[in-house]
Amino acid sequence: MSTGNNVEIFDTIVVGGGQAGLAVGYHLAKGGHDFVIIDANDRVGDSWRKRWDSLRLFTPSKYSSLPGMPFPTTAASYLTKAETADYLGTYAAHFDLPVRLGTVVDSVSPHGDRYIVGAGAHRFEANNVVVATGAYQRPKVPLFASGLNSMILQMHSSEYRNPDQMNDGDVLVVGVGNSGAEIALELKDTRRTLLSGRETGRIPTPPNFLGGVYWWLISYVLNVDSRIGRRFRSRSQNRGAPLIGTSAEDFDRGGVERVPRVAGVKDGKPVLEDNRVLDVKNVVWCTGFAPDFSWISLPVFGENGYPNHYRGVVDGAPGLYFVGLPFLYTLSSSLLGGVGRDAEYIANQIGAEHNCHDSPSVTGTERMPEAIKP
Repeated sequence: MSTGNNVEIFDTIVVGGGQAGLAVGYHLAKGGHDFVIIDANDRVGDSWRKRWDSLRLFTPSKYSSLPGMPFPTTAASYLTKAETADYLGTYAAHFDLPVRLGTVVDSVSPHGDRYIVGAGAHRFEANNVVVATGAYQRPKVPLFASGLNSMILQMHSSEYRNPDQMNDGDVLVVGVGNSGAEIALELKDTRRTLLSGRETGRIPTPPNFLGGVYWWLISYVLNVDSRIGRRFRSRSQNRGAPLIGTSAEDFDRGGVERVPRVAGVKDGKPVLEDNRVLDVKNVVWCTGFAPDFSWISLPVFGENGYPNHYRGVVDGAPGLYFVGLPFLYTLSSSLLGGVGRDAEYIANQIGAEHNCHDSPSVTGTERMPEAIKP
């Protein structure tokens, strides 16, 4: 509903039209809710189109679908970024989800018992706001990176597309997460490639007949309600997410040279913890992202910038929810095939609020005693 003064009123506003936002939209639509999905991109799926050219999902399509519509490919295939992006666009169109594209949300603030969502000169009001922007918003690069010689090409993994971007000469890839591993293995075909960082552990890619066991493990066993899940979550936050599929043997066979962590800069060149100075022509920072929820004017965030919540239900802010964060509930919470369960849970909380105005939050034994402190 529009009030005629650049203000539109909905029961629920979903901020972010990627996989998390679309999954929430699917369940809200099933429940007959009044909602809109707001996304800054020009097309549904553009967040995937902007990633590096050779990117493929590391889970097979059988376990990479959103609720209600399986991927239209063979169950064992590993999808490209283009196939993933097109699938999201088809998904939004198939279910006629109300996605408002090209709209940048710049503020969320409380207004009585409702919320005001600002997008430039436009304003929305809602009883509920679901933040589905994920956690990969602000690229992290160490402060000492600015001291590198200007002749060294450096970029974050979010800017990397293919080896043609590189200068002639050696390349240092910093960060042994999934992005760093995949980018290093691609770059080693065209130049000497060094990979810097500490080990974060590894989850092997299972053979096809064990795929169901693997998915059960990361989607049901490793959750924040289980002791093993909480331990795994804490370890991932402190040391980084484990490699999926890639092993040290892959680096050795591929000719990727492993080196210690980068400690700083000396004479304009990267220096390692063992004091070795590297004469490289390129540096790719695969050092992850930091959350950036500075546009949300509510005191609901921990010291590291993540919201205090249980399963996406925010402690102390009725009607505010998060979906798509890493390990929101399980290890698969930020994956295509895992976000649907979290989205359904949040849609059910919104439905409960709609039917019982006295208590919009989770109640009884469904809540943990305290919100998760990230």
